[in-house]
Amino acid sequence: MAMTRMPMVQYLVQKGYLTKEQLDEALKVQQQTKNPDLGKILTELNLVGEREVIEARAQEVGLGFVDLDRQEIESSAVNIVPERLAKLHTVMPVRKEGMVLYLAMANPRNIQALDDVKMASGCRVTPVLAVPGAIEDAIRKHYAGSSANGAPGGAAATAIAGQGQVNFNADIRQAIASAGVAQSINRVGEEDEDSGDEQMADQAPIIRLANALIQQAIADRASDIHVEPQQRHVRIRYRIDGVLMEAMTVPKNLQAPLISRLKIMADMNIAERRIPQDGRIEVRTQSKDFDLRVSAIPTPFGEKIVMRILDKSSVMIGLNKLGFLEENQAIIEDLTAQPNGMFLCTGPTGSGKTTTQYSVLNKLNVVGVNILTVEDPIEYQLGGIAQVGVNRKAGLTFATALRSFLRQDPDIIMVGEMRDLETAEIAIESSLTGHLVLSTLHTNDAPSATLRMIDMGVEPYLIAATVIGVLAQRLARRLCPECKEPYEIEMRELMRFGIIAGEPDEMVQIYRPVGCENCRNTGYRGRTGIHELMVINDEIAELVVRRAPLADIRAAAKANGMKELREDGLKKVLAGVTDPTEVRRVVFTAGH
Repeated sequence: MAMTRMPMVQYLVQKGYLTKEQLDEALKVQQQTKNPDLGKILTELNLVGEREVIEARAQEVGLGFVDLDRQEIESSAVNIVPERLAKLHTVMPVRKEGMVLYLAMANPRNIQALDDVKMASGCRVTPVLAVPGAIEDAIRKHYAGSSANGAPGGAAATAIAGQGQVNFNADIRQAIASAGVAQSINRVGEEDEDSGDEQMADQAPIIRLANALIQQAIADRASDIHVEPQQRHVRIRYRIDGVLMEAMTVPKNLQAPLISRLKIMADMNIAERRIPQDGRIEVRTQSKDFDLRVSAIPTPFGEKIVMRILDKSSVMIGLNKLGFLEENQAIIEDLTAQPNGMFLCTGPTGSGKTTTQYSVLNKLNVVGVNILTVEDPIEYQLGGIAQVGVNRKAGLTFATALRSFLRQDPDIIMVGEMRDLETAEIAIESSLTGHLVLSTLHTNDAPSATLRMIDMGVEPYLIAATVIGVLAQRLARRLCPECKEPYEIEMRELMRFGIIAGEPDEMVQIYRPVGCENCRNTGYRGRTGIHELMVINDEIAELVVRRAPLADIRAAAKANGMKELREDGLKKVLAGVTDPTEVRRVVFTAGH
C-alpha cells in the first residue's frame, strides 16, 4: 500500500482537490493565525475535505491511504486484533497478507499501538492512514457483538490485558521475542550497522525490553542491574540482598540496541563506546520514585552497563529499621544530638553508610535546624535540606563547597566522603567552630578510622578534638521469616566469633535458611546491619594523640563498651535474624 512520497499541497493541487487561489487564501489565514497545521486550515475553510487532506498527508509521509467507507475489511485481520486494543488506540485492522497486517490509523507515529497490535497478532504491522471518524465507525461495525474481553483474539487479548498486574519475567521474554523480530526486520537491506542499532534503540520492542529489565529488578528488590556482553549472548544479573544472581540471557543480536537504549535513557553519548561514561535515570514504578546511577565501561565483547538502584523512600525508614541493637541506637541518637563534633560512618562500598547518614539527617531535619550537604553525587533528595552536588568540571569540589558552607549559617553539615586532606581539614574546622559534621570513610572497622585520617595527613590532636564517634557497618542477609528453621549447634562452633558464652559442649538454638516462594528459594529476604560503634572518650583521644598502635585503640574502645562487628553479628545469629554463614561472609577477613 505504500506509495511514492509527495508534499501534501503539491498532491492536492495535482489531483485537482485544491486550486492555486484557494491555496493562497489558506496561506494568508495561516500567516495571520500562526497555525502550523495547513491541512486543518484547509478543512476549516471548507476548501478541501478531511478525507482528501489525510490522503495527501499519506503521500507526504510515504504511507498508504485507505478509504474505510469503501474498503472491504477482511475478517482474518479483525479476528487477530482484540477489540480492546482497537478501541484503546483507535486503529482498525484492514487486511492480512501472509504475516503482514495492514492497520488503519489516524496517527502512524503511535509506536505503542503498533507494538501492542504486533504482540497480539504475531504479525508484522504496516500502518496506513485513514479518517479518524471512519476508523471509529469501522470498529463499531466490525466488532459489534464481540465479548468484553476482545473476543476475536481471545487468548492474545488476555495476555495483553494481563499487563495491569505484570508478570515481569513473562513480559521480558515477550519483549525479547518481539525485539528479535523487529531486529531481523530492521536488518533487511541495512547497510550501516551502527545507524541501525541507534534506530533500533528507539523502537518499541527495545524500549519495552529495557523497561521490563528495570521493572523486574525493582520487583525483585535488586540493588544493582548488570548488563554484561559475553561472546555469544548478553548476561543479565541482579544483585539481590548483596549477592549477584543471574536473571536471564539476552540474544547477542539485541546487545547493541539494548545498550544504546539504556544509554539514551541515562543521557549518555551513544556514539562513544571507547571510554567509561556515567549517567542517571529517573524511574517511577509501583507508586514509588527510583533513581538509577548508570555506569558504562568498554569490554572486549561490548560495553558493560551497571545500574545502581536507589529507592528514594529507603532513607525515610528511620534508625530503628536499620538493625541497630537498642544500646547502639541510643548512643547514636545521643552523639548526633551534640551541637558540635564529627560523627563518621565507615565500611566498604555497598555497606549502607549513606542510608545510615541520611536516616540520621532525616531525624535531625526540623524547622529550627539548618542542614547543608555536599555529595558526589546527590543520591537521595530530602525536603528542607540544602544539598550540593560536586561538579569538578565547574570547579565545585568537596573543599570549595565546604568553604562556602561556613558562610551559610549551618547547624549540621554532611560531607558525602572525606577523600583527601583538604576536605578533612575543612570538615574539622567546621566541627571546631561549632557545627555537627557527618561524613564517611572507607575503613574495615571503627578504630581504623582514626589511623586513616592520620594517614591522610590530619594532625592527631585535631582528630582527638573533633571526632566524637565512629560507626563501622556491614549488611548481612536476613533469614526469610516464612521458611527459616531452628536447629541446635554446639557453642564451640560459635567460638570463632571471639566470644565464649558458656561451656564448649553446650547446645544453643539458632536458625538456618531453607527456601520458599517468598524468598525465591534462597532462604534469605532483605538485609540487616551489623555494626561496630566506637565512642571517643578521653583515653582513646589520648591514644590517638600519641599515635598509639591500632591494637591499643581497639582494646581501649572495647573496654569502653564497643562491641566488635563479629559480636554484633553473633547477637543477631542468636536472635534468629541471620545465620553464621552470612556473618562470616560479610565480617570475617584474613587475620581477623
